[in-house]
Amino acid sequence: MTWSVGTVVLAVVAVLVFALGLAASIALHEIGHLVPAKRFGVKVTQYMVGFGPTVWSRRRGETEYGVKGVPLGGYIRMLGMFPPHRGEDPSVVRESSTGIFQTMADDARRLSAEEVGPDDDHRVFWRLPVWKRVVVMLGGPAMNLLLAVALLGGVAVTAGTVVVPTTTVAVVQECVLPAGTGRDTCPEDAPPTPAAEAGLLAGDRLVSFDGRPVTGWDAVRDDIRDAAGRRVPLVVERDGREVTTTITPIATRVARVDEDGEVLLADDGRPLTEEVGFIGVRPEQVQPAQPLSDVPGVVLDAFTGTASVVVTLPVRMIDVAQAAFGDAPRDPDGPIGIVGVGRLSGEIAAIDQISSVDKVTGLVSIMGSLNMALFVFNLLPLLPLDGGHVAGALYEGARRRVAALRRRPDPGPFDVARLMPVAYVVGGLLVAMSVLLLYADIVRPISLLG
Repeated sequence: MTWSVGTVVLAVVAVLVFALGLAASIALHEIGHLVPAKRFGVKVTQYMVGFGPTVWSRRRGETEYGVKGVPLGGYIRMLGMFPPHRGEDPSVVRESSTGIFQTMADDARRLSAEEVGPDDDHRVFWRLPVWKRVVVMLGGPAMNLLLAVALLGGVAVTAGTVVVPTTTVAVVQECVLPAGTGRDTCPEDAPPTPAAEAGLLAGDRLVSFDGRPVTGWDAVRDDIRDAAGRRVPLVVERDGREVTTTITPIATRVARVDEDGEVLLADDGRPLTEEVGFIGVRPEQVQPAQPLSDVPGVVLDAFTGTASVVVTLPVRMIDVAQAAFGDAPRDPDGPIGIVGVGRLSGEIAAIDQISSVDKVTGLVSIMGSLNMALFVFNLLPLLPLDGGHVAGALYEGARRRVAALRRRPDPGPFDVARLMPVAYVVGGLLVAMSVLLLYADIVRPISLLG
């Protein structure tokens, strides 16, 4: 592909649009935490998009709103994320016990307690009922889910997400080529395909086959497969008029597949084959707008696809490392970092063969998929992710319910600070993963341009 000034400008604009979309997704994620936290009376001292040095900030009431220099995340600072030891004053943290893990937990409690003023004890996060804490922590991922539904669903109902074959002929193969030759040109001694011999042309619309009306490509394909060796009548519409001819599908052997398109295998592992009819045409493909009722299925497919990547992330990251530091190919369906996603956004905008509408829907789909990834990833029950705080709150609620059923004393709030070692490990892994993806996206990028 030749990169002209125009395509470079389009690519840059697309990358900037992606960056703004990413920032907006992060900002809305944090608003999903901010709104319920304030609604439930928790004191929120900061709302920040990004990490690192503050680029801009402004205080509104008791909350500082701002943007930081590294736009790869965001946070809100709520008072009292960690409870003190049971029976202690929230502003007083006991002296640290020996052990690095206990030190981490005590440091987290100390920093949390230092932010709580004398009049703020009733406005700390840990005093909220369990269900309110769950609502606050799920607010961020829920916002990403809403964005994913709106973006992916919007693409589905306006431009469509499923490619459907039509009954119009797109390509007529000129000759029959033996399977496995790898040739795409016809040798002089190659026999013509039945479609070429019958005079079919690109643009013909199949009207009837073997006396039966053609209602769809799947149905006529099955009729063709069953008509091997028989001479059958065929009617097509060409330039507004019907043309009648005859055609004799030839027998060819192909692999058998199941309903999902997967090749069926014999007991010895070899593909099962069957003899079917073949005429040598390929249908036109369209991507029609889908009804609103299809949106749940589109979103569910995006969720399950993202979840499968997240569940197998450790193995997939090994594959990324082998591609980045070795000769292994990069999996186009594997994990990709922010730089890689931005690159793909630019490539979509730069491809001349893609219409403007398809470019816009492609970028919107990328943003929808990104928000779905943020939703799924933040549900992992590990600190410092939102799902870790949710898991801690749910554990506390379950523990209190069991104690009440057994008529035992209230065990009190669950000490989430004890999980800080997990948070440090997970945080370190996230940083390492981000660095690896950044490097892989630079030296072995996933590209649409080959």
